[in-house]
Amino acid sequence: MHKDLLRLARTERTVRRHLLVCAVAAVLAGLLVLVQAELLSGVLSGALTTVALLPLAAVVVARALFGLLHGVAGGRTATALKSVLRHRLLSCLRDLGPARLTTHRSGELITLAGRGLDALDPYITGYLPAVAVAGVVPVAVLIRLFVADLGTAVIVLLTLPLIPIFGALVGWQTKVVTERQWRALSRLGGHFLDVVRGLPTLRAFGRAGYQATVIRQVAEAHRSATMRTLRVAFLSSLVLELVASLSLALVAVPVGLRLLSGSLDLRTALLVLLLAPEAYIPLRAVGTKFHAAMEGVAAADQAFAVLEEPATRGGAPTPAPDEHATSTPSGGPVPARLFAAVPPGVPEIRLENVTVRYPGREDAALDGVSLVISPGERVALVGESGAGKSTLLHLLLGFVTPSEGRVLVGGTDLTAVDLDLWRRRLAFVPQRPHLFAGSVSDNIRLGSAASPEDIRTAAAAARAAEFVAALPEGYATVVGERGANLSAGQRQRVALARAFCRPDAEMLLLDEPTARLDGRSEAAVIEATRTLAEGRTAVIVAHRPAMIELADRVVRVDSGKIVSDHRAPRTTTPGGTVPGHEVSGHDPAVPGARRGAGSGGSR
Repeated sequence: MHKDLLRLARTERTVRRHLLVCAVAAVLAGLLVLVQAELLSGVLSGALTTVALLPLAAVVVARALFGLLHGVAGGRTATALKSVLRHRLLSCLRDLGPARLTTHRSGELITLAGRGLDALDPYITGYLPAVAVAGVVPVAVLIRLFVADLGTAVIVLLTLPLIPIFGALVGWQTKVVTERQWRALSRLGGHFLDVVRGLPTLRAFGRAGYQATVIRQVAEAHRSATMRTLRVAFLSSLVLELVASLSLALVAVPVGLRLLSGSLDLRTALLVLLLAPEAYIPLRAVGTKFHAAMEGVAAADQAFAVLEEPATRGGAPTPAPDEHATSTPSGGPVPARLFAAVPPGVPEIRLENVTVRYPGREDAALDGVSLVISPGERVALVGESGAGKSTLLHLLLGFVTPSEGRVLVGGTDLTAVDLDLWRRRLAFVPQRPHLFAGSVSDNIRLGSAASPEDIRTAAAAARAAEFVAALPEGYATVVGERGANLSAGQRQRVALARAFCRPDAEMLLLDEPTARLDGRSEAAVIEATRTLAEGRTAVIVAHRPAMIELADRVVRVDSGKIVSDHRAPRTTTPGGTVPGHEVSGHDPAVPGARRGAGSGGSR
């Protein structure tokens, strides 16, 4: 049995209660077989009158009711357990953060949290109760057979272990082919989602037809893996049925011969023939339900592998917390954390010899970075793509934890801070903002309690009001997933409006906020950003000179190191360049200026 699932079931009160009811109902239904066999053998042999048919009918009804209770409780157990596991899985993915999630394909995670955990139903509703029945009913049947007929009981005792032995031999092979099938399904789901998301790019480069062929090949691999799994499952059923049939034959033939010779009375013979199959049926049921449950077990293995990844707050393990046990995502004890508080007001940001390493990468994204950002200061981060600018923003957001060094916020180590409370004091505009399938108003309001009037004011400040008003239903217009029916610049302005919707934010983190905007919109956004940054700390990843001019300091990052830190120029020439800084892409303070808004950000 899956130890992590059982541990989780034991720690969750609702799941534990439903699972107990399910197992007890299944066991009682199995034990009633003994009463049923006693009454039926007595009636058929004439030892009992037909009046015994009434209690026999009551036993049959009771078995049916226990079976119904078993089904209802099993369904509720599966629902509760999947709900808990999904909640913990999603919480774990949230805690891992964007940096760690890049090691997982989103399509595979979606398949895991959806269809994968749904495959646990046969395991919870079928396999676990069958194991409970197999542990009780065969023993009870054997005891009754020893009382009724010693010879038959010895035969059953010797042949009974053959079923679990053969079942285990076949089960090992079933586990291998089922895990292969699950990997094929995850690969299919992940690849299909990637293709759907990138379909416009594939169409533009003429690769859509090729990807259709790849999907067909992956689907064929999944079909082959599924058929191999079914083949093994059918063969295992054949093996178990054959072993059980031969074992019953070894019981039935001697009983028949002894009955003919008169050395065995009819009632005992009928009782033995009725009870002997019931000793094998629970074990056969365990084997059958095991194969049906293996896909869910493979999905549970993957889910717990994700849950048991080192608890990180970005790229490095979380420091050792205090010793107040609660429970881990897999159900075991874990120390609870006591968070430190960031002092109120606009905090000072201090990085002390910070090094960040991402899993699977040899080079450090940030290497020994030390930086002090005073309260209310506006700092522009410049550098080539991949220099580490976005990593520095993610560090301040708590998405990444330093491998070495520390980040102090108002004198408090960020690793000791409740990140949910800290992020409420931030306004963040990522380089590639994500818009959810919902109304424009909901996307702007995201993470705040802004009123409709606040939303309109924020949209106007971000230069989004004009295009939103032109939409069919204005702010109530539903945008597609990832803002599919909006242009890149419109998506960027909606993301900016989110930041303007957080007037209480003490710190602004902007990752190229004017990317993909025309000159007029850029000027308006810069002016609005200037107003928004008043009295707040602002860290801006910038390539364009106009955005750099907004800053008090310019910090150049190269290969994960800070190579220059100086005051920002305050004026621009009519051509939009900073004096002494030609927009040629060669100036060290403004790399990528030649590329303009289209330049990509760093990691």
